[in-house]
Amino acid sequence: MSWKCDFCPQRIFTTKTSYTNHIKQCLKSVDSSEELSLEVMMIDSLESENLLNNENNFESIHENSNEDEGEGENEDEDNNSYNAEVEEESLTSDISHSSVSFFENMELSNSEPENYSFNNYASDYNNICEEAEPIEFPNNAYADLMALVTNYNLSNEATNAVIRFFNEHFNLPLSPLPKNAKKGRELMEKMKIPTLTSKKHKILTHNNIDYYLFYHPVLNCIKNILSISDISQNFTLRFENFKYKGEKAYSEQYTGNWWKNTEASLPHGSNLLSIILYSDATTTDTLGKSSLHPIYISIGNISTKRRNKSDAKQLLGYLPILKAKDKSEKKSKDFKKLVRLTFHNSMKFLLDPLFAEKGINLEVDNKTFWFFPRISTIICNWPEAATFSLVYKSTNSNFPCHFCLISKTLLADTDLSDVTFRNNENMQEYFYNNAGQDVSLENIPNYFWSLPSINVYSATVPDRMHHLDLGLFHYQIEFTQALLQKQDSSLVNKIDNRLSKIPRFQKFQMFTNGLQSISRMTAKEYRILMKVMVFVVDNLYKENENNVENFVENKKLSEVYAKWNKMYMMSRSEIFTESDLENFRKDTFEWAKLFVEIFKPYSHSKLKFPKFHSWIYHIFESICQFGIINRYTTETYESLHKDFVKIPYRMSNKKNVED
Repeated sequence: MSWKCDFCPQRIFTTKTSYTNHIKQCLKSVDSSEELSLEVMMIDSLESENLLNNENNFESIHENSNEDEGEGENEDEDNNSYNAEVEEESLTSDISHSSVSFFENMELSNSEPENYSFNNYASDYNNICEEAEPIEFPNNAYADLMALVTNYNLSNEATNAVIRFFNEHFNLPLSPLPKNAKKGRELMEKMKIPTLTSKKHKILTHNNIDYYLFYHPVLNCIKNILSISDISQNFTLRFENFKYKGEKAYSEQYTGNWWKNTEASLPHGSNLLSIILYSDATTTDTLGKSSLHPIYISIGNISTKRRNKSDAKQLLGYLPILKAKDKSEKKSKDFKKLVRLTFHNSMKFLLDPLFAEKGINLEVDNKTFWFFPRISTIICNWPEAATFSLVYKSTNSNFPCHFCLISKTLLADTDLSDVTFRNNENMQEYFYNNAGQDVSLENIPNYFWSLPSINVYSATVPDRMHHLDLGLFHYQIEFTQALLQKQDSSLVNKIDNRLSKIPRFQKFQMFTNGLQSISRMTAKEYRILMKVMVFVVDNLYKENENNVENFVENKKLSEVYAKWNKMYMMSRSEIFTESDLENFRKDTFEWAKLFVEIFKPYSHSKLKFPKFHSWIYHIFESICQFGIINRYTTETYESLHKDFVKIPYRMSNKKNVED
């Protein structure tokens, strides 16, 4: 039997008496350390008072905590992660006396001293103080400073400079600010705010590596959003039969058919809480060698203008990213299946708390409402949509569209008369009849099949930024270059020359190198290019001087860009009436037919793009179901990666970055 000091890892004692005496001296020396700041000592004294008040209850509490040990893996992990924090907070003389008293009088579990250490005591103390008075900032100036540090991602060096400036020029007898940035961050870390506390849950072990889901409880995320002061002013509880100029119209999500049908399915007197998910893996470093997979949550009841602000979106968690041991395993079917299964198991763990049979009560503007949460839309790029719907990711699969059962041979067809849509029912029928491969369906049960009021195949709505800005317009530029190269190679240089001569203008991206850097363009740069390309290609050439086969007249080339712009501007409308929707459909198909006619010879796949098909056949139904496109584009979500991945990664030690 032996005892080990938690403060002096190298000290091991063979008798209980020597261990207890050492603990007394060790804690006294820690107490006398000048490194403890004023705010930490205030916190510790508060905790010690709470601890002393509960000293007589240690034995019964210890018994209760033992009974709770088997209740769940997640609870054990939460206690373990809290141990270090409790140890750090328990370094004052009052706590040291009570802890020594506890060690001297406790009954050791199983009569084995090594089975009980200061870590166990910290875990028990965590149970005692779980409902204790929350730690707060000592004053408003302290709180405001740390808010600035957080909001503007100030470094410790910059924060210390602010503190020195304040102390030097205000000459207060006692500074209201922390001693330095480190002390301020330490205090913030000790603040246990239930709705902001992050947790982790072990999902699986693969190749002897444990993979964890790092997350905030989904109900806490929702409560955080609803607690924002002005959210209630932009919050809707009921479906609105919206009309514009005397016509049925679609705008906010609560004007769409999905909301109407889902609300009708709920118990009388309850309200629909529309849940919006956004998921996208992203790299953390400039080399792209490290990545994270964040998932975010927002609420469709909030008006789009308000919801597009970053505080109305919450980080739900970081999904585990599995690593293959070699290239062979990475390409194997078993590994790919495990990746998808891990994703859906993670989604189940995150979202299950939403779907209580009797709904949930939530507070909005100091009033309590009875809600039934329902997932409305899943905003993501094409590969991510395939992961949610569990359709084959390859565009070369027989049925690559996650909206419908369209053969890959018909993806460029603009005259389809009959399309069979995917839904939960027909996909489950294929799956349970072991015929999923016949419709390019992964051999994994889809978690979203079990959820009410969601057709996961239509909920993964077409995203304009990935479909148009980074997708089809990119192809249109590439095919234009190929076309001009074939008709007259000098025309490509002529385009670059025209782009480089465009005068400077406010908020306008200069393309001094022409289209040479098209592969590295951002969505914003593509949108700027849309404004000028119709003029750049206009009057570019006249006749077929080289007798080129499949010659395209310059007028047609200009026309395809003009039709593109008309369709694109229409897609950004804030209101769609039924007649507007029909005009949008007409404009889209006019562009699509001309696009296929001009560029099909220059495409290796003959324009068999799933994004092309889903845009011209499924975007209109999405508008009817979930409101206008601006409500579910990834444009406003992409910036979240900067706040929740890029900047935090740069501030970390590059190890265990999820923590």
